[in-house]
Parts: sequence; C-alpha cells; structure tokens
Amino acid sequence: MNLLALLIGLIIERLATRLFHWRRMRWLERLIDTGFRVAMRVANWPAILLVLLLAIILILPVFIVMFALGDALHGFPYFFLAIVVLFFSLGPKDIGEDVDEYCAAIEAGDEELARQRAKTLVEGPVSADPEERSREVEEAVFVQANNRLFAVIFWFVALGPLGPLGAWAYRVTDLIRRRAVFNTARDAVGTDADTVSDDVRDAAVRLHGWLAWVPARLTAVGYAIAGHFDAAFSAWRAPTPPSATGSAASEQVLARVGVGALALQTQEGESSDSRAIRGASAANRLVFRLLLIWAVIIAGLTLYGWSQ
Repeated sequence: MNLLALLIGLIIERLATRLFHWRRMRWLERLIDTGFRVAMRVANWPAILLVLLLAIILILPVFIVMFALGDALHGFPYFFLAIVVLFFSLGPKDIGEDVDEYCAAIEAGDEELARQRAKTLVEGPVSADPEERSREVEEAVFVQANNRLFAVIFWFVALGPLGPLGAWAYRVTDLIRRRAVFNTARDAVGTDADTVSDDVRDAAVRLHGWLAWVPARLTAVGYAIAGHFDAAFSAWRAPTPPSATGSAASEQVLARVGVGALALQTQEGESSDSRAIRGASAANRLVFRLLLIWAVIIAGLTLYGWSQ
C-alpha cells in the first residue's frame, strides 16, 4: 500500500501544480524561528541536540496521527495520510517550475529577474558572469532535485510502514536547514540581534547532511544511468575538496555527476543566453528522466506486491 501511495503522490506532484502554494508552510517557518530563539537562550546546550529536539517536535504530530490510525478501516485512513504527508514533504516548489521561470526571465531579457530566479535555485548568491551562473544553475538543479524529490522518495520507501514519517522527517530537517541558513545570512547584513547562532546553523546543516548522504549517492548513480554514464562516472571519481563535508560533500557529488551526465558540448556561435536556457532545460529533462525511471521501478514493485 505504501508503494501505491507513493505512485499516486508522484502523479499528484506532476499534475496538481495549482496546489503547490499550500506547501510553502509559512506558519512552519514561524515555529522554526521560535525554536531558534529558544536555542539562543540555552546556548550552553550542544547545538546538534537543540536542532534534533526541534526536528523531533515538528515530526511528532505525524507520528501521533499514524499511531492513532493504526490499521483502522483496513488501513485506508493511513493510505490517505501517506498521500497527504508525501505531498507536503515533496517540494516545497516544483523544480521544473523554477527552471521554467528562470528560462522565461532570460528569454524576456530581464537580467534582474533571471538573477533572482537563479538565486532561488542556488539558494545563495550567484556569479555575475553569465557562463559561470549558467553552470551554477545547472548544478543547483541536480542538487535541488535530490533535496525536493528523490531523497524524500528514498526515505518514504526505505522506512516501509513508517515511510510517511521518514519522508516528513527529511522535509523537516531540510526546512530547518534552509531557515537557519537564511536567517544567518539575514542577520549578517541586518541591524537586529542575531536570531540564529553559527553553531545552530552548522548543526542544522549537519543533521540534514546525515539524512541526505545515502539518497544523494543513489540519486547520483541515477543521473549517470539516465545520462552520459562515462562522463558522469569520471566526474564522480574527481576528488572532493577536503573542506567539503556533510551536506556540502553530498551536494558537490550531485553537482559534478549531474553536469557530467549532461555532457553538453559548446555550440559554435551560441549566445550566453541560449547556452543558459539550453543547459537549465537539459538538466531539468535529465531529472525528469530519472523520475520516470524511479516511477517505473515503483510501479513494478507495486504490481509485484499485488501478485503475491
């Protein structure tokens, strides 16, 4: 039943684009900020423990509902819950929608909007050089696809009956990480008192990195299979800088292997705008091909389960 819920959830993910605004969950960001303020008051506690406690508090409601439902009504309430939790765990925004908006801004000649769309994908500042920014966006597509999609699917499947809990736990750690990084960057340029310490931010990144490590490697293998395998494998073998640890190391693997799997060649006379659109679109298509592969595997496993 879990695999069927996952298959339905992925179909909704691709079709129900008008519902994506429900996944922004601004109210959850306010709860996370409250948790950060509490953490600032008990700074003598280990930061990783504070972040872990915050994650557990946000995960607990889903666990309570799952436990309360049990096998009631032959598991149909659990089945519905699994689909709903999966919908809110994916995202919060569709990667293809971000890529389309980025490409549309370039086609319209709106440099400022294109830069903002690129920053959304990269989750940080982007290069002023068009060619370098294009590469940063391509790498970000592969990293974000794992954060928003493939890692969620992995934990949904890996934990079996507790799949919805695994998917939501991963999304919670990602939301905490994103909020901690965002608040730290805002505090660095603002005049208000700090809302997140560097230790808490690093702990949030580390916790997310633990959950992302395995699915990131599995997704990287998928990029190699769905794209140019030889180039992707060569990119994987390239050494990772010693300074890159945790989430950073996983993201570098995803970025290198994804770009390698694209194996895009420079076209003579191609403008920087055309190259940017072609690269981002190709990266998005590779992600979609991998999603189709995963969907076929999930569908096969579902049919196999029914036949037993």
